Amino acid sequence: MKIDRLVSIIMILLDKKRIGAQQLADMFEVSPRTIYRDIDAINMAGIPIRSISGAGGGFEVMPEYKIDKKVFSADDLSALLMGLSSLSNMMRGDELVHALAKVKSFIPADRVKDIELKVNQIHIDLSPWRGSKNIQTYLEIVKAALQESKLLTFEYVAHHGNKTVRTVEPYQLVLKGSHWYVQGYCRIRNDYRLFRLSRMSDLQMQEEVFVPRDYQKPPLDFDDILETMQTKIKIRIHRSVMDRVLDFCSYEACSPDGDEHYLVDFPFIENEYHYDILLSFGNKCECLEPRHIRAEMIRRIQEMASIYDS
Repeated sequence: MKIDRLVSIIMILLDKKRIGAQQLADMFEVSPRTIYRDIDAINMAGIPIRSISGAGGGFEVMPEYKIDKKVFSADDLSALLMGLSSLSNMMRGDELVHALAKVKSFIPADRVKDIELKVNQIHIDLSPWRGSKNIQTYLEIVKAALQESKLLTFEYVAHHGNKTVRTVEPYQLVLKGSHWYVQGYCRIRNDYRLFRLSRMSDLQMQEEVFVPRDYQKPPLDFDDILETMQTKIKIRIHRSVMDRVLDFCSYEACSPDGDEHYLVDFPFIENEYHYDILLSFGNKCECLEPRHIRAEMIRRIQEMASIYDS
């Protein structure tokens, strides 16, 4: 069943008061039986089509469902299509296909090229460049578990490589900083937790249905907390890693130091994550101050070198 034919049928039904099955079949060069199947699919998508028998009969969209196409501007339709298309890159499912079909049905024939041009001016692709190949499959499993209120079980690699088996009541699927997470109630920890999908393995939806608890969305904005935790350290970097450094600070924090280097006021928290960031710049970065962080960097580098010395 071609989605473009379904969209075209919806647009025709919205434009016309009524049209017969044979007329639609002739338009699309298919059999009337195929048209009847298409109408059933459109009904299942949530667009109510009724059939009128007798002379002058045919298919029509129920009058109370029709919306004036002028309600949506070209910018409105472009924004809706852009958002839905971006989600469809990562999350497959009939509901997104149906939603796209509904939105496209509001595009006037004389505005199709204009709106397509606007949609193509911005492309949002949520799929990762690389990483776990299971993300797409796991998204579908989590989405099904959310819809059916069923438990999830999986193995999880937490901080410091600790591996545990979890049983979780899923409550929300979260996209944050290019990573997908599941917010749920962990029956092992007896508390709400945020689990990153890329750290899961052997994810399975169980048959057990849980009774949803009183649920509060997880805090996802930590700017105020980070402001109180962060300090600025002074690092000297080679210009070849400037692009990567700018993932963590603004260009205004950088000042030239000769032709090849920059001095950077770098936001830093004394934990494993931030030390690993500095180490990831390799010999293109030197921590200048404060002295105790510089000393800790030296210790970590020597410890790393000892692995190879042995």
